[in-house]
Amino acid sequence: MLKGKKIVLGVTGGIAAYKSAELVRELVRSGAEVFVVMTHGAQAFITPLTLQTLSGYKVATDLFSLIEESEIGHISLAERADILVIAPATANVIGKIAGGVADDLLTTVVMATRAPVLLAPAMNVHMWENPICQENILKLRGRGYHFVDPESGELACGYEGKGRLAEIPAIVEEIRAILSPKDFSGEILLVTAGPTEEPIDPVRYLSNRSSGKMGFALARAARLRGARVILVSGPSALKPPCGVKFIPVRTAVEMREAVLENLAQASALIMAAAVSDYRPQRSHAEKMKKSKTELNLPLELNPDILFEAGQRKGKRVLIGFAAETEDLLANARKKLTEKNLDLIVANDVNRPGAGFAVDTNIVKMIDRFGKVEELPLMSKEDLAHRVLDRVLSLRSA
Repeated sequence: MLKGKKIVLGVTGGIAAYKSAELVRELVRSGAEVFVVMTHGAQAFITPLTLQTLSGYKVATDLFSLIEESEIGHISLAERADILVIAPATANVIGKIAGGVADDLLTTVVMATRAPVLLAPAMNVHMWENPICQENILKLRGRGYHFVDPESGELACGYEGKGRLAEIPAIVEEIRAILSPKDFSGEILLVTAGPTEEPIDPVRYLSNRSSGKMGFALARAARLRGARVILVSGPSALKPPCGVKFIPVRTAVEMREAVLENLAQASALIMAAAVSDYRPQRSHAEKMKKSKTELNLPLELNPDILFEAGQRKGKRVLIGFAAETEDLLANARKKLTEKNLDLIVANDVNRPGAGFAVDTNIVKMIDRFGKVEELPLMSKEDLAHRVLDRVLSLRSA
């Protein structure tokens, strides 16, 4: 998604400037061309040679230097940018941009560019909380500038609080979101992910092998394409995608409550979670001790969340997943009909690369009209976009 994109990266004078090297490396690894602009203060923390080596392009530092013979530096940089990113963005540069000050190369490029501008602030917690700084940020947001808010934690100045530069993956993710086509703008997508855990006692539970990777990929892809995303997930080791509303749950009953509570506002529901079909009739308050006799564990059915959603579908698009080990198409078609779905994504979990806890999948997609689309091995991220494409085509149909 960043392949071939031209990114102008502004680096300002804060201790977090050293992290710009990692950001440049990650952007280049993603296929982007990165052109770095450094303020005088930034050069006190990291050398232009470092960023030039990583980006492969000469670092711009001087307002009155020429680029490629006759090109005026700030105009050339402003016009070539698909996006201008400032990371770290100090309180000083935020204030200058908000006030329309253009007294160095970076602020001049900001004033001259028509590309979207993303700022990733990093500063002392008291500077971040200063009302003037917050007013400047609010003003810039109102002007269409984008921000990746800083994180809380231990700061280089010794203080504890909000002010740490956002993690590099979060900055890259926001760049991707800004540059992605927004064909889901105005949509609210409700996505479920992961397994559910049904407690037997405080240390044991019934569950399955779902990792949540497919559901998280769907939520991330939908957010990149402009949707407001509500992600309801069972226990997962994955970090929630940036910019989504995340609702963690544990049991099938909890997932049902979260789904039905948010279904009314959603224009589509994508049920990628692997919900446990059964739960113990009784969950013991204390750990069950091992005995020499066989254990009899009575089970009862969990609520069928997808069926209930199908009864309340209305005009929204409803998509389910089917993880099978035999009779893939027959079982998937049965589920498609019984649950009142618009599309079902079916995979044989016995196939290499198509099971749980892997980054790829091999699926067949069956829609309500009976059309079967067989997809080859691909990443779950790529599959997520293929599923979202079908959401759009189903709606138009």
